[in-house]
Amino acid sequence: MFYYRSAEKNDDFLRLRIMEIAKTRIRYGFWRIFVLLRREGFTDNHKRVYRIYKEEGLNLRTKRPRRNRAGAHRLERVENNSVNKVWSMDFVQDALFDRSKFRILSIVDNFSKKCHSLAVGQSMKGADVVDQLEHLKVLEGLIPERIQCDNGSEFISKEVDRWAYENGVILDFSRPGKPTDNPYVESFNGKFRDECLSVNWFLSLDDARMKINSWRDDYNFFRPHSSLDDLTPEEFINLHSYTPEFSSSNMS
Repeated sequence: MFYYRSAEKNDDFLRLRIMEIAKTRIRYGFWRIFVLLRREGFTDNHKRVYRIYKEEGLNLRTKRPRRNRAGAHRLERVENNSVNKVWSMDFVQDALFDRSKFRILSIVDNFSKKCHSLAVGQSMKGADVVDQLEHLKVLEGLIPERIQCDNGSEFISKEVDRWAYENGVILDFSRPGKPTDNPYVESFNGKFRDECLSVNWFLSLDDARMKINSWRDDYNFFRPHSSLDDLTPEEFINLHSYTPEFSSSNMS
């Protein structure tokens, strides 16, 4: 008896070519890549190509806002091994005693977990985000390589995009409806709401600023963090600033 046995094809060359096209033609989707492969003589059917396309995670990318020159394109998350390499930012909303709503812009360093900013305002726009980033740059000498954020109108604004472009900062946008793409700031926001917003009564914006900034100081200088071996963010930064591994990673 003779039975048909399918031959196992090696995907390595096809996989390599798909990745090369995806990296050089960053706005091309699956079908355009498939057409290019056919032009180059590949005879693999679309099911095989799409399987490899999904295995490499290329179907999970999101389009950046069209006008954002500093937005990240189909980039893998970089290794986060030094302070001020990757920041995250997001907005949190709360209300005063009279139910007047206000917003807080949180900016956190992903490596040290330090909270750089909790800016309070009734109506915050892209220009307010730039003000906070410029404040950290000018007064504290801090600027990251990359900032992770969602696709909110404030973060995709022309003002934020221009600041990022001029300062060589990559804006790494989360996929719509995927808060897990930015877990550091989501985790921080949960602690912030549980330990500060939910236990305080805010009488005015000035009162909110005072209490929120007091909590930020406590978070950075006193609160132990289990992810940092129970150190505070400031202790963690000071400890790693004097280690050879940390210094060499910063210099590179």
